[in-house]
Amino acid sequence: MEHIKIEGTESNDKARDVSLRCPSCRHIGMFQPLGQIDVLTPQGRRLGQRRCPNLQCNTHVFVVVGHTGVLIQAYPPARLDFDATNLPKAVEAAFEGALACHSIGAYVPAAMMVRKALECLCAERGAEGKTLHDRLKSLRSKVTLSEALFEAMSVLKLLGNDAAHVDAKTYDTIGQEEIEAAIDLAKEIVKAVYQHEALLGRLTRLAKPATK
Repeated sequence: MEHIKIEGTESNDKARDVSLRCPSCRHIGMFQPLGQIDVLTPQGRRLGQRRCPNLQCNTHVFVVVGHTGVLIQAYPPARLDFDATNLPKAVEAAFEGALACHSIGAYVPAAMMVRKALECLCAERGAEGKTLHDRLKSLRSKVTLSEALFEAMSVLKLLGNDAAHVDAKTYDTIGQEEIEAAIDLAKEIVKAVYQHEALLGRLTRLAKPATK
């Protein structure tokens, strides 16, 4: 019978540091040991507790590390980076749902949540119509975006449709690659709608007053 090994404080703490993106504050850092022991499995994996190095966060994470020191899994799982500045609560909540689903490999629900983010964006901007297709057409008169981003919305709608229905018409599979591309596209859309003006305003406020 194989036995696990308990590794205590005599080990090198620096060797126990793990680099990952915090599931809470989303900063990347070297997570340091929390507690005095790690568990070493017969397969050479290290199980232990780590803490976010951001002093304003200090999130507690449980990690599984391979024998080469590469992170295998973290609990709670790390999420993709995402800037929620100036987003309406409903849009932000839908995005967070997509990221949460992605972080655990639930890619079909993630696609549905990306679609919901589009629904929330249309509702917040007053775009009307019986279907999402109609509301996206109405949105063209509500926001100023490049044609590429309007086309991106239509593609995300199709991905969400395939996730919600049995008979897929556009995508044979909805996996990690498809969802990460969809999330990246959705990020660009919300940046253009909600964040670019705020960034411009921030820089404008730093300019010197005009002279008469």
